[in-house]
Amino acid sequence: MSYEDGLPYRPRRKSAGYTGPGPDKRDPQPLAALLAKLLKDRGWQQPAAHHGVFGRWEAIVGAEIAAHCHPVSLAEKELVVEAESAAWATQLRLFQGQILKKIAEDLGHGLVTRVRVHGPTQTRRNFGPRRVRFPGSRDTSG
Repeated sequence: MSYEDGLPYRPRRKSAGYTGPGPDKRDPQPLAALLAKLLKDRGWQQPAAHHGVFGRWEAIVGAEIAAHCHPVSLAEKELVVEAESAAWATQLRLFQGQILKKIAEDLGHGLVTRVRVHGPTQTRRNFGPRRVRFPGSRDTSG
């Protein structure tokens, strides 16, 4: 088909219309709302919350405590925390209830139900073909 002037016929596009005074699905959305929808649609809410414990550790426990310990793993609602010394591990065991409460307030209830704290891992001293058995870690308490 063509017009009388010889130009090809182009059907008219339907106009998208105006959104009007109220909100519409075509309006720009806040980034936080889009991320929340993406996490929900993909089923990533639980993994994102788990990584929130690691990413927000200093904000959850405070700068002083975070300087002496760090989270190692989170599996089956059990958070494993490694302290830099046996003394700090003992202190953190005393604060387990408060740490659980702060995690629940910050990231949601039921994410972490148990905190397991252990001291520093012992380094291996296997240098050379002969070695002397080391009696223990060089921690001050032991």
